[in-house]
This record gives sequence, C-alpha cells and structure tokens, in this order.
Amino acid sequence: MERLLSFANGAMFWSAVGLVVTVLLAYPFSSGLAMPYQVLAHIGTLLFAVGVKLAYVARLVSLSQLGRPVH
Repeated sequence: MERLLSFANGAMFWSAVGLVVTVLLAYPFSSGLAMPYQVLAHIGTLLFAVGVKLAYVARLVSLSQLGRPVH
C-alpha cells in the first residue's frame, strides 16, 4: 500500500500540474493557438481533472488500508 500511496501522490501532483497548464492554454492563451490545439487543451482539461479525482480516491484507499487518518 505504500507504493500505491506514493504513486497516488505523484499522480495527483502531475495531474494538477497538467490541469493548470491545459486550463491556461484553453482560456487565457487560446488566442495564440490554432483551433486543433485549443480542442486538445479542452480535452486535456477534462482528462487531467479525472486524473486528479482518480488519484485522490487511490490515495484515500491506500491511507485507509494503512490505518492512517483520512481527513
């Protein structure tokens, strides 16, 4: 379970970074992107948001299995 916790923490971090990058590309910097890249940025926003949620659930499961407090 320690490996799952480590993986979930890393996945949550990188998903959050990807989410911030794709939101920035999709909204404030969209005028500088061609339409296909804007579409990819919007799809990336959805996928990275799902990644954050899945990683958070994996983190909660691993913490629970390790007997650590889940806040």
